[in-house]
Amino acid sequence: MSTGTFPPGPARTLATAARVLRQLRHDPRTVALLLLVPALMITLLRYVFDGSPGTFDTVGASLLGVFPLITMFLVTSIATLRERTSGTLERLLAMPLGKADLIAGYALAFGAVAVVQSLLATALSVWVLGLDVVGSPWLLLLVALLDALLGTALGLFVSAFAASEFQAVQFMPAVIFPQLLLCGLFTPRDRMHPVLEAVSNVLPMSYAVDGMNQVLGHRGVTADFCRDVLVVAGSAVLVLCLGAATLRRRTA
Repeated sequence: MSTGTFPPGPARTLATAARVLRQLRHDPRTVALLLLVPALMITLLRYVFDGSPGTFDTVGASLLGVFPLITMFLVTSIATLRERTSGTLERLLAMPLGKADLIAGYALAFGAVAVVQSLLATALSVWVLGLDVVGSPWLLLLVALLDALLGTALGLFVSAFAASEFQAVQFMPAVIFPQLLLCGLFTPRDRMHPVLEAVSNVLPMSYAVDGMNQVLGHRGVTADFCRDVLVVAGSAVLVLCLGAATLRRRTA
């Protein structure tokens, strides 16, 4: 693949995003993982709780945000690491392309995929699988999209600390699983041990689940919902900035 000469300004970010999207277009397995796996997992969950549809309504919306986060984290971390180990990152950064331009390009490309992923999963859940959402499905989509973008940001960040694709996958128990256990999905956070509750209060997935619950409770765009959305979005931006600061040209 030719890295070419990048145009000045924001066009560098757009050129990077276009290159990543072209790569994804020629990788049907990755596209299937990004677009189909969350939808398949939601469908499986629906029929696991076939005899208890109320349970699906309770946890389905929360997992609608969790599944995209996990898949975007996995694919983004592995794809970025593959670019570094193949030498593509080194060649790109040798050109007049800043780390921020590169990270923003990756975020834009995977963010575009996240939009499609969230639309597909949300439409399937609400209009095919019968997820009972009292509030606006568009608010549900917003939180699902922000979750997917957060997964992208986390994947870009942890890829800087992995030396192989296997190591990138190993970061999941450290980065994703604690958030999954403490986000309030399995038990209300205020019923946890005080130390665990305090930890959950600084984890972005907790606010994603709270935002989903706001939609399910038909509370609309309340102050709490805005707080939850801003925390998830702010966490994604912060992690992207950290990813740009820690990005390395090559894997040692």
